[in-house]
Amino acid sequence: MMRISARTHYALRAMVVLAATDGPVRAEHISASQDIPRRFCDDILLQLRRSGLINSQRGPDGGYWLARPAEKISLADVIRVTEGVETGVGHFPGVARPLAEVWDEIRQHENALLSEITLAHIVATATDPSPTDLGPNRRRTRLTPDPADPARARGRACPTCATRAHGRPMPGGTEPMG
Repeated sequence: MMRISARTHYALRAMVVLAATDGPVRAEHISASQDIPRRFCDDILLQLRRSGLINSQRGPDGGYWLARPAEKISLADVIRVTEGVETGVGHFPGVARPLAEVWDEIRQHENALLSEITLAHIVATATDPSPTDLGPNRRRTRLTPDPADPARARGRACPTCATRAHGRPMPGGTEPMG
């Protein structure tokens, strides 16, 4: 549902590189390793620095690094910087009025999921072995909450994304399936 611009895709990739690396990372490395056009990369890094998500230092030992631990930066944080905050869906007259509630609920689910996934989750998943390398007792790291979560079993969690934040009734009075 959500449309993500190329700028946001690139910003997320740059942030993951910074999260996966200890110490300053030069813009040239981020640009080359993630196939981001260099000038576009510089603009994105400037925007991320001005927002307070990253820091920078000039000079031979300089580069960019995360301003907070990767566990404290969600995908939603990065998306808000590059895309801005999404406003209402508009006016739905007459019989179509319930559509506004549906679109609002979808936006809330998207935001909740993107707020739960941190840069640390992405880095941990990227460094896990490939599925073919997994032994019988090893599992890949989950990006989304576990569907067996007790909150979901009690019917309080969202049936779509399994988060606890969405256990309220769906538009039109229907209850979420649990």
